[in-house]
Amino acid sequence: MNTLKIAFIGAGNMAEAIFSGLIKAGHPASHICIVDPVEARCQALQEKYQLQVSTLAEACLSDLVVFAVKPQQMAVVLQQVIGLISADSTLISVAAGIQTVSFCDVLGDAINIVRVMPNTPCLLGEGMSALFSNAGQVHHDRAQYLMVSSGEVVWVDTERQLHAVTAVSGSGPAYFFLLAEIIQASAQQMGLSEELAQQLVNQTALGASRMLKESGCSAIELRQRVTSPGGTTQAAIDIMYEEGLPAAVRKGVLAANQRSKELG
Repeated sequence: MNTLKIAFIGAGNMAEAIFSGLIKAGHPASHICIVDPVEARCQALQEKYQLQVSTLAEACLSDLVVFAVKPQQMAVVLQQVIGLISADSTLISVAAGIQTVSFCDVLGDAINIVRVMPNTPCLLGEGMSALFSNAGQVHHDRAQYLMVSSGEVVWVDTERQLHAVTAVSGSGPAYFFLLAEIIQASAQQMGLSEELAQQLVNQTALGASRMLKESGCSAIELRQRVTSPGGTTQAAIDIMYEEGLPAAVRKGVLAANQRSKELG
């Protein structure tokens, strides 16, 4: 697999998260190329990772072609690659909401398309990526190889499940960052320095995350263990419920799910 030629159309944060994981895992940077209209971005990434900057026509001949542009830009990009894609290439889309039928309508039913919903912790090798495809085993294996170096990988049974995946894990890091942002601001309001507040929040978030993943206990059980009746945590949780935090989070996640459908 490490001989595969892999092209990224779009060189934003998500593309960097994925190809940096590949390079760290041992995939040759010389076998990776990027295409992006922002020349300064391409030059910066070339210097940082020693990968190749390519033309669109050259990129489309790669074994894997990763479409890493924003959903709103996808229609224009697909028009630009008509007639350029190799029949043997595996096409990977990381664009939220854009269904495989949108690719087939423009590029033909014979393409080998895999949809991936990753998230930004891929940059640290701690990503969560959900994949869907009706393409053959070769393309399944290539997509698995592409993403496994960046974190955990799961396959979903139906494409419509990717809307929920987008709302939960695709957008999910931002929800946790927002909570950390609010807690840190509260800590500073109570008199702690910015540096100390950030250290407390960051390490608490890391520890809580590891407990969620490694303890074997559910989030509900872990929360209950910390929440002693009549204690400080109970006082905080009571106010959060009174102020509607659970309902606001649920509505937010559902809004992300709906937006994913709209983008498609």
